[in-house]
Amino acid sequence: MTTLPPPSAKKLGLVIDLDTCVGCHACVVSCKEWNSQSPMGAPLADLDAYGAAPEGTFLNRVHSFEVTRDAGPPVVVHFPKSCLHCEDAPCVTVCPTGASYKRAADGIVLVNEDSCIGCGLCAWACPYGAREMDGAERVMKKCTLCVDRIYNDTLPEADRVPACVKSCPAGARHFGDLGDEDSAVSRLVAEREGFALMPDQGTKPVNRYLPPRPRDAMPEIDVLAPYLDPVTEGAGGFLGWLDRALGKL
Repeated sequence: MTTLPPPSAKKLGLVIDLDTCVGCHACVVSCKEWNSQSPMGAPLADLDAYGAAPEGTFLNRVHSFEVTRDAGPPVVVHFPKSCLHCEDAPCVTVCPTGASYKRAADGIVLVNEDSCIGCGLCAWACPYGAREMDGAERVMKKCTLCVDRIYNDTLPEADRVPACVKSCPAGARHFGDLGDEDSAVSRLVAEREGFALMPDQGTKPVNRYLPPRPRDAMPEIDVLAPYLDPVTEGAGGFLGWLDRALGKL
């Protein structure tokens, strides 16, 4: 089995704002596009895309939930999910070939596809369901934080962020060093009381989520009330005339 390196001072990861994510899936599409032409591994498969049983590999998915509140109408929360690059990553220690590993320099968890035998043990070990078996290559795929992009000196500095962060139209995704308490992402987590996903699992995920802000409770309005309440004591119009005419009989 593979051993983990000592915890790194630098912890690159994502901060995702659940308050501003609109569920547009731009991050999903850009992730798939970038990683299908990345030198980090084989393209992400799309099998039988227009057939009866389509199958695709994605490193990032967005789940949407309707949340019922004690006061006010329900709200929809869009929840993006990808690898959280855990400090104590069980997907690494369970790998029999060393294909799954954690970088000592920045804490990013990666898969060496040349060593992966497609046994699926890492997917079983991950409590977040963040790994997917590629249907074509039969190797495990996961978020790489676009490691081939964030360190690419040929790109403008503004583009040296994961593709999902660059493409988010709502600015709901943030990237940086969560090991640095003074970094922009660390300050954002502190200000908004960001939280780790399922901390009870003991994996120490690096990524953080920012909770939705409180919503104002809308007063209950009966939109039909104005039409149901009588405007006058007696009926008007044709029905009023008919009622008066019949009353004389």
